[in-house]
Amino acid sequence: MSLKRAYLIIFLILLVDQITKIYVKTHFELHDDVEVFKWFKITFIENEGMAWGAKIPGNYGKLILTFFRIFAIAGIGYWLWSAIEKRSSNFLIVAIALIFAGATGNIIDSIFYGVIFDDSNHQVATLFSTQPYGTIFHGNVVDMLYFPIFEGTWPDWVPFVGEDKNFQFFNAIFNIADMAISTGVGILIVFNKKAFAK
Repeated sequence: MSLKRAYLIIFLILLVDQITKIYVKTHFELHDDVEVFKWFKITFIENEGMAWGAKIPGNYGKLILTFFRIFAIAGIGYWLWSAIEKRSSNFLIVAIALIFAGATGNIIDSIFYGVIFDDSNHQVATLFSTQPYGTIFHGNVVDMLYFPIFEGTWPDWVPFVGEDKNFQFFNAIFNIADMAISTGVGILIVFNKKAFAK
């Protein structure tokens, strides 16, 4: 696969990712929820950029995370260029391009959203606001895709989680960038032999 085609994959994912995030940010208040189907909802949340809303503690935690992700993207970008130069498998190149696009999509939020949007708490945010909610490198990542495919109750006999506790599959809320990363990693796992063929 050529570098141009890899760039096209990255560009299309970034375009769809940012359009969906900007649309949700400028049309939803934080925690607004719209049911598309019983098993699919648009639910607007924000996080500092780590999986499942985890945080690095301390005043500089967010800054450390953002700079770490910038270095990670640089490394992934070099890996993509190297794979294309070596004429590696298309499975590998597509997987790396997806991971690169997803990581870049989320880092855009972390770097810029704090200075181009105002707060989404109890209001719909304004793009290019004169009163932004944060500073550069301190933006929150926008998530909105929610697939509560199955909901039920754990039976009493299940160890540790029983006693009529609620159960939900799949309860993560994510975005297009996260989907791209997961798909890229999935390709590397499922098609491992083809991706890393000599």
